[in-house]
Amino acid sequence: MYDCKKFKRFDNSSSLSSSRDLPIPGSELSGIHFALEFLHMNTKSLLDSNLQDGRYISAKGKEVVVIGGGDTGTDCIGTSIRHGCTSIINLELLSQPPRTRAPGNSWPQWPRILRVDYDHHEAAAKFGKDPRSYEVQSKRFIGDGNGNVKALEVVHVHWVKDARGKFQFEEIKGSEEIIEADLVLLAMGFLGPESTIADQLGLERDGRSNFKAVYGHFSTNIDGVFAAGDCRRGQSLVVWAISEGRQAACQVDKYLMKEDTTPANTR
Repeated sequence: MYDCKKFKRFDNSSSLSSSRDLPIPGSELSGIHFALEFLHMNTKSLLDSNLQDGRYISAKGKEVVVIGGGDTGTDCIGTSIRHGCTSIINLELLSQPPRTRAPGNSWPQWPRILRVDYDHHEAAAKFGKDPRSYEVQSKRFIGDGNGNVKALEVVHVHWVKDARGKFQFEEIKGSEEIIEADLVLLAMGFLGPESTIADQLGLERDGRSNFKAVYGHFSTNIDGVFAAGDCRRGQSLVVWAISEGRQAACQVDKYLMKEDTTPANTR
């Protein structure tokens, strides 16, 4: 880490890389990987050697279970299919979204509806059905006796409102199920950026472990240190990172111009 004190400002526009874990029995078994690890190694091997160096996690001939949805889960499904997996299942704890806008999700809010992405089409074409299964909670991983994962025990749930009107899920008795799997990919989102920078600089973080900085200003609790993108707002699309990075650059420029008022031709 550079000594940022010698710079006039420090703009942190890093992404999120701390993956959310699934601490259930059997999580130490071989064959269980974070989605980011799986995708990163695949991309590097593809670019370096067109997957000829073998330095990636292969899904070829594997029964793959992807836990979690979103764009990351989508990429895991598509990549596994291209590797040549023998089956693919995508488990999601939440309920299946409606096909059309719900009454409380009117325009101009982002439409929270069921979407069929490229990987879902590919899975349906190869295996005959959409790979997604909703309202499923993972209970434990089952090993083969040699330290490798061979199956996953799950239970189906349903969502209900509690006394405070907050949704909670309840397990459905008798709905337990064993799903065979020798490759499990965890795509359950991210907890925040790496802690190294925050710890070294003393940056404050919010309840989701992101760097605390007000949108529009992007300044943190440390003078001259700015935060933008995923590390500030949480996991999102690259277009948000680009937008916030540009806005943060404007705020940095204002900060520098206020701090250094020496005319340009005399510097």
